[in-house]
Amino acid sequence: MAKNTSLHFRVVEGRDLPAKDVSGTSDPYCIIKVDNEVVARTATVWKNLNPFWGEEYTLHLPMGFHNLSFYVLDEDTIGHDDAIGKISLSKDFISSHSRGIDSWINLSPVDPNEEVQGEISVELQVVEESHKRVLCCHVIEARDLAPRDTSGTSDPFARVLWNGQVLETAIIKKTRFPRWDEMLEFVLEEGTSGETPLIVEVWDWDMVGKNDFLGRVEFSLDALQKVPVKGWYRLLPFTSTEGDAGGKLGALRLRVRLAEDRILPSRYYQPLIDLLVESVMCPSEEEDVTPLALLEEVCSLESRQDVATKLVKIFLGQGLVLPFLDYVNLREVSRTTDPNTLFRSNSLASKSMEQFMKVVGMPYLHEVLKAIINRIFEEKKYVELDPCKIEPSRTRRISFKSSLSEAQIRESSLEVLTGYLGDIVESIVSSTEKCPPIMRVAFKQLHKRVDDHFPEAENQDAKYIAISGFLFLRFFAPAILTPKLFNLRDQHADTQTSRTLLLLAKAVQSIGSLGLQLGHGKEQWMEPLHPFILSSIGQVKEFLDWLINVDCENGASEKKPWTLFHPSATIKEGYLNKRKAEGLHLVSRFTFKKRYFWLSNESLSYSKSPEWQVRTSIPVQQICAVERVDENAFQQSHMMQITTRENGGQLSTMYIQCKNVNELNQWLSAIRKVMVSNECLLPFCHPGAFRGSRWTCCLQTDRAVRGCSRTHSAVTLGDWSDPLDPDTEAQMVYRQLLLGRDKLREKYLEFSSTGATQEQSSGAQKDASARRMAATAQLLEVIQDLQKAHDDFEHHEEEAKAAADLVPHHP
Repeated sequence: MAKNTSLHFRVVEGRDLPAKDVSGTSDPYCIIKVDNEVVARTATVWKNLNPFWGEEYTLHLPMGFHNLSFYVLDEDTIGHDDAIGKISLSKDFISSHSRGIDSWINLSPVDPNEEVQGEISVELQVVEESHKRVLCCHVIEARDLAPRDTSGTSDPFARVLWNGQVLETAIIKKTRFPRWDEMLEFVLEEGTSGETPLIVEVWDWDMVGKNDFLGRVEFSLDALQKVPVKGWYRLLPFTSTEGDAGGKLGALRLRVRLAEDRILPSRYYQPLIDLLVESVMCPSEEEDVTPLALLEEVCSLESRQDVATKLVKIFLGQGLVLPFLDYVNLREVSRTTDPNTLFRSNSLASKSMEQFMKVVGMPYLHEVLKAIINRIFEEKKYVELDPCKIEPSRTRRISFKSSLSEAQIRESSLEVLTGYLGDIVESIVSSTEKCPPIMRVAFKQLHKRVDDHFPEAENQDAKYIAISGFLFLRFFAPAILTPKLFNLRDQHADTQTSRTLLLLAKAVQSIGSLGLQLGHGKEQWMEPLHPFILSSIGQVKEFLDWLINVDCENGASEKKPWTLFHPSATIKEGYLNKRKAEGLHLVSRFTFKKRYFWLSNESLSYSKSPEWQVRTSIPVQQICAVERVDENAFQQSHMMQITTRENGGQLSTMYIQCKNVNELNQWLSAIRKVMVSNECLLPFCHPGAFRGSRWTCCLQTDRAVRGCSRTHSAVTLGDWSDPLDPDTEAQMVYRQLLLGRDKLREKYLEFSSTGATQEQSSGAQKDASARRMAATAQLLEVIQDLQKAHDDFEHHEEEAKAAADLVPHHP
């Protein structure tokens, strides 16, 4: 049985941030840390005290976590960036909000005494020596301490305090992984109170100025006198006396949600999966009778997207995603009387199709849009059609001769926009063969359902709009509007480029709607684009006809699980800087060479350029660990190490540098996902490098000594490329049903009372009522069985823990 912890957070926006620049503004960005490890960095919003980011992340943290922190900084071209403030949320605080956090939270000052991390290993016991009692404190080592010096390390020493007495260890210089192995002793006088705690602190020694605090741990003397302790303990900050700054530093709007579950063995979820599959494969004539229909009714609007994602992945894993989508789409179409409102709500069908496209179609989206989006970012052309927003002063980018008139600006903008739109439409309508066959079959099924339900001549466009509504309005247009959220760009667009993307996204939406709303909205200034939009509709219809011209056997010939990638298909690629193995004694900047990397489920390979024929390849099965590297190892930031075990059993490490922290996290996550099933994974690693006859991290001189830091092989970013995990997905569906159990009970009672009052009803009505009761009863029974299984496992865990506590601790 495993535990699954997923942390979802969104940095929405900031307000009333203080000005840090002489211009009276700031250039804010956010750094997000989980237990003091940077997991994400937002884009910088230039010259703005009320920035909007809208960046969303999901982290899979199987080992759990303690704190989630958001730091707001002001980016400076010269010198260090200025800290504006921070927000720190404990795991307990996040867990107390079962439906998640969605609120404005004031920023607090960044206090160095609170910026602690790492653990310390100690052994504490009270012993009798020559008729006296001695408190023995064996301070062994510490790991992952905060770097306090400019070198990226610290000079740590431990300080033990008890009853007014202070003892200290030696100072270990230039390391975050000190090993002291020192015994410090206090004599306990008769009548000594056990209420006085024993405190172990860690400090960074500074030759000039005050020493820097690195963390502390408190122990109860009463407890130590009963049972000695030995182990690793998390370092904590001093108790904070300050709250937030009362809004003086501004605030962030955050959305945070923690999903923490115990994942049971697969056999416990099989009855639930069987019920969901039965809904699709043996649908009832009454659309509201099946377990899937009941699930949609009881889950909240806020959770519907998550439920849709999990259901799509469950049915992908079952090889039944096409029947599932056909089932939910048929329910949606059957309940719709006006084709103009079809799939306009956030129903289970709408969300399922939307998430299905993201899961299976993201490589297709990138192939269609990436080159055009990159060109728009690089060209940075000024465009504007709205007379109220035209800025003549910015037209110097268009003409160096003189300022252009408003009419000239609109004419120039129209030319630029139609040029971009022409390329976008051409790329889309020529992408039929690039679209995944399974998507094409799903659209073909949808086309048929809509055509059957709305056969009238005046509704002939409904079958096209149903498909284009998903493909254009919910897939291509959002990706054009915010490329970063679809991994098309590493950074958000600047203000000028954002405006261009917004106008293009609006036009693509109009094209996807087949021009039905043209001229009816408030934005009449978009009228110059109407001729192009109308001229594109014929192309789009022809494209959709070709798109659904696919044999259904092509996408659903067998009931077999869907795989996101063919084993040899490229999952991630790009330029990285690889460290030369022979460059151990060279100046760091000369030891790195630019190489192009490809990652697939089979191998990690690289060469001098994408066109280079000769590649060096590392089988994924040989990868034992992929971890961050301390900055002081090579005086370089954003580095990772890939450790492999060769056929002879020898370990080999390759060091790679990424452009920024987000690229580093993306590569770490992608490689960890493909190596998740490897049997050779290492539990420990060295976050430094072996240089000058010793490890730069822990200063050990034995090259083969066990790593001084734990590995994080299971810590990954959640995205569309997550491997299918049916047990985790079924657990989330169970949780939603558990939250809606009261509603299900009410429905059961409702169906029961309806049946009791239908004595004079027809046999068909009685049968329908009986089927509703049976479906509801089945779901309630599955919920009850899963809850009992969870309770049993929890009880066994508590018993095992209690038994372990009874075992004497021997020092």
